[in-house]
Amino acid sequence: MSTSDGGTSSRSAGVDSTSGSADPVVADRESGTAGREFHEADELLLGPDSDRAPTISVVMPTLNEEEGVAECIGRAKTAIAELGVTAEIILSDSSSDRTPEIGREMGAIVYEPDRPGYGYAYRYAFDRARGDYIVIGDADTTYDFEAIPRLLDELKERDADMVMGSRLEGEIKDGAMPALHQYVGNPLLTKFLNVFYGAGVSDAHSGFRIIRRECLDDLELQTTGMEFASEMIMEAGAQDKSIAEVPITYHEREGDATLESFKDGWRHVRFMLVNAPGYLFSVPGLLLSVVGLLVMGTAFTGASIGDVTLGIHSMIAGSLLTIVGYQVSSLGVFAAVASDPIQVPDDPITTRITQSLSLENGATIGLALFAAGSAYAGWLVYRWYANGFMTLEFTMSALLAFTAIVIGLQTVFSSFFLSAVNR
Repeated sequence: MSTSDGGTSSRSAGVDSTSGSADPVVADRESGTAGREFHEADELLLGPDSDRAPTISVVMPTLNEEEGVAECIGRAKTAIAELGVTAEIILSDSSSDRTPEIGREMGAIVYEPDRPGYGYAYRYAFDRARGDYIVIGDADTTYDFEAIPRLLDELKERDADMVMGSRLEGEIKDGAMPALHQYVGNPLLTKFLNVFYGAGVSDAHSGFRIIRRECLDDLELQTTGMEFASEMIMEAGAQDKSIAEVPITYHEREGDATLESFKDGWRHVRFMLVNAPGYLFSVPGLLLSVVGLLVMGTAFTGASIGDVTLGIHSMIAGSLLTIVGYQVSSLGVFAAVASDPIQVPDDPITTRITQSLSLENGATIGLALFAAGSAYAGWLVYRWYANGFMTLEFTMSALLAFTAIVIGLQTVFSSFFLSAVNR
């Protein structure tokens, strides 16, 4: 694993080894206050083998970011000098260009993850970061790391677990974010996260964040791809962690973009849904069942809705809705028990089933429904036999009985399945 030995002021920071010319970001800091701040930051940077523990770890995942990484590290150094605390800058790098060389020359620690993936790059670095506060951000110049002190101040003043830089509440430079992301994708995904997980943020997919070390450990992050950004907020919201925000400026990136809008957007949506089975299964299933039962009840009793009276066809539709809704709701219970989702369903029905319904109780209820329906179905069979197997009129009572048979069987077998996965 490649690392810098970190923390001396004698580094030839930002020099292009192929041309010998100084990097312009470094050159801007070679004189005056900026130069002194850059020098002070070098003195505060610690290497991975230092006996001293850094206060802040700045983590950047990098994939061929040679056009922007020097500026990002330089801005992080300015922030470190302003804070006057010990720090480490970590690149979790999978590049094939000069990104790691530039990082080492500027005093960063460079780790090379043994697996691909945006989320895995972060997790790999988190396992090696030693700071009390972890700052994360992309190394493509879209985020201004000089804003780190603002995020840290907000973290301490609000006694928050995490502070995020909000692009949507701040300023987005022209050309920095596609209109589809700015006005549709990010607001919509943020809305999902707030509703499903109670995050309460304005820009859930901002990649510029600071988080306390102990909070990061509590989140136990698992994903390896772009959905990592969502997982962090989902886990924090589900665990009632305190999340604050500060407005930031979002800049145009340097280098080629690696984000695939629809593919990566779908990964976020899919991950949010499968980890919130209450919203994916339980709520839709309950609504379908309630509507189905209302339609069946209205048709069976002959009650009119205005000038409309529901008939056998409405009864069939209600039966189908009830059966489908029951099945979808069952999937919510199975998902809550078998998959250990981030947001466990907390509706009364799912909670009671998962916490107190036993195999015996479920099977008994199912058998009772099945028996009731079967008794009526048996009487119909007897009538059919007695009439010489002549065609019988299809009645609403028959449909009600057959619905009870289907739901009863589902309940019996679902109870056995739930018992098997919940041992």
